[in-house]
Amino acid sequence: MSEHTAGDSGMRDDSSPEPDAVRAEGERDDRDVVHDLAPDCTLEDVETGALYHAAVNGVVDYGIFVDVSDAVSGLVHESNLDGEYAVGDRLIVRLTEVKENGDVAFEEASPGGYTTETVEHEPTISRVRGLVPGDEVTVEGEVVQTKQTGGPTIFGVADASGVVSCAAFEEAGVRAYPGVEVGDLVHVSGTVETREGGLQIEVDSLSALSGDRATEARDRFEAALEERAEPADVDPLVEWEAFESIHDDLRDLARLLRRTVLAGRPIRVRHHADGDGMCAAIPVQLALERLVREVHEDPDASRHLFKRLPSKAPYYEMEDVTRDLNFALEGRARHGRKLPLLLMLDNGSTEEDVPAYENLTHYDIPIAVVDHHHPDPEAVAPLLDAHVNPYLHGEDYRVTTGMMCVELARLIDPSLTEELEHVPAVAGLSDRSKAEAMDDYVELAAEAGYGKEDLLDIGEALDYAAHWLRYSEGKTLVNDALNVGCDDPERHEELVEFLAERAERDVDRQLEAVDDHVEHERLASGAHLYRIDVDEYAHRFTYPAPGKTTGELHDTRVQETGDPVITIGYGPDFAVLRSDGVRLDIPTMVTELNEELPEAGVSGGGHLVVGSIKFVKGRREAVIDALVGKMAEAEIDETLSSTAVIDD
Repeated sequence: MSEHTAGDSGMRDDSSPEPDAVRAEGERDDRDVVHDLAPDCTLEDVETGALYHAAVNGVVDYGIFVDVSDAVSGLVHESNLDGEYAVGDRLIVRLTEVKENGDVAFEEASPGGYTTETVEHEPTISRVRGLVPGDEVTVEGEVVQTKQTGGPTIFGVADASGVVSCAAFEEAGVRAYPGVEVGDLVHVSGTVETREGGLQIEVDSLSALSGDRATEARDRFEAALEERAEPADVDPLVEWEAFESIHDDLRDLARLLRRTVLAGRPIRVRHHADGDGMCAAIPVQLALERLVREVHEDPDASRHLFKRLPSKAPYYEMEDVTRDLNFALEGRARHGRKLPLLLMLDNGSTEEDVPAYENLTHYDIPIAVVDHHHPDPEAVAPLLDAHVNPYLHGEDYRVTTGMMCVELARLIDPSLTEELEHVPAVAGLSDRSKAEAMDDYVELAAEAGYGKEDLLDIGEALDYAAHWLRYSEGKTLVNDALNVGCDDPERHEELVEFLAERAERDVDRQLEAVDDHVEHERLASGAHLYRIDVDEYAHRFTYPAPGKTTGELHDTRVQETGDPVITIGYGPDFAVLRSDGVRLDIPTMVTELNEELPEAGVSGGGHLVVGSIKFVKGRREAVIDALVGKMAEAEIDETLSSTAVIDD
């Protein structure tokens, strides 16, 4: 090591020399000024003849190479050196020349008394959206990902116009800029390159902003996010008074989801595995994936940042949340991403969801819900960032989740409108909605080329596909069946015909199997009660599952009698409930059963007239008897109709 140590200069991270003496007010300071450049300073921030604090980064036979910032380096020729230096030594240099090819020449300087002035880089900021390969740029934004590869460190940086990957190389597999973390506001300077079909910045310098600069940058970033997150100004597909207040909630949620994508946060969707649930999830998935592709320069971003999974239970189970949480934490550990936002569709409004939500709160994972099941707002509201449910506005389950999510998708990306015009009708028919707007939705679908039988077949095909997919996304298959994001209309028609025919055949076969074993009684209210042990008398491990079997049996009895009908399909530790013309209020019944039979462990829920429950196997008889007793006392209301097929 030479005699020139780091303590000899006033460079950043060292103490600058004290002034020679305290000067009287107004007295001129004639000392030389030595500039201390911020790490992200470029040639735009230097001038010939000025003095700079420098650090030696290389020693050669003809002189030394020095850094005055991360991006500005140059040669001090041996003829301009007064002493010997080693890598890491610091000195003061004078800039003598910036050549046309960008090479910089310095000479050693030895001022007597001097003052140090910090120079902050004020670059010309480029927007991520619109970057051009080959350009030298500086981007200002928030770090949304830090991923270490076997080579460079990859930083994802978002500026509200888009998200770009920035590759910084220290040495193979070594973390570059270890002090920079997800959530920091940074300036990144470098060259725009093309990598694997997308754009990437090859980093020359990357610095975290602090103090007032960080505050100002954060304000600019948040303002830009708010502006771009604003949803499209579109009206609902049909004029429907029941939808007006709900539409305002959907706008707020669309804004939240757009902002989530713009901020580089992943989204994980859980939806009920039935026709309405898929009619809800597929349009939202298509809209968000398009937005992700628009925002991110990485062409594979939508595959990494959006995940949709079906849920069989009518609430968010601990099994599902544990898998989701594990996936999210692994993604953060392996890929350096933010934890995702959870979006629950056609599910998630009840007290049964609370334990799973509470598990997510340990990691501050935001949660949003769009659902039309009877909610427990006091239980779930403190845990949700957004909750859209018709019951919160005095409406009910006739407004299906699929209807709401088509509007949500259009608020995110209105260009999808034409492709989605038939989906609300499919959702409504799948859930047997009796809403006054159903005629308008069916007419809208007819104008788009779908007859009512076509819509019913699509719903049946979706149910059939969902059964066999079980816990898998089945993206292409489901998109083709619904004809949303499908690139082959002929394949859609053939697929729906095949799946719907198979579904009808299997339903007929199942009804034949159970028909002779259905128990019937007339309740004191005049309603018919039908019971079937689906575990004993139905085909198992095939389509239709117990929930669908119960629903199909119920529909046949409603058509046969024309009277109020209740149907119970039960197994060893579960029961599926359907009602037409009887106000069951299943969520309330579950609460009462828990109070009366605490040892039975009753859980579940649903709508007023459709739902499913679980219980301890050994207490089945007591639970079913108590349930029937409550049904016998239930109010007759022939305006009510069951609306959903509850699967298990």
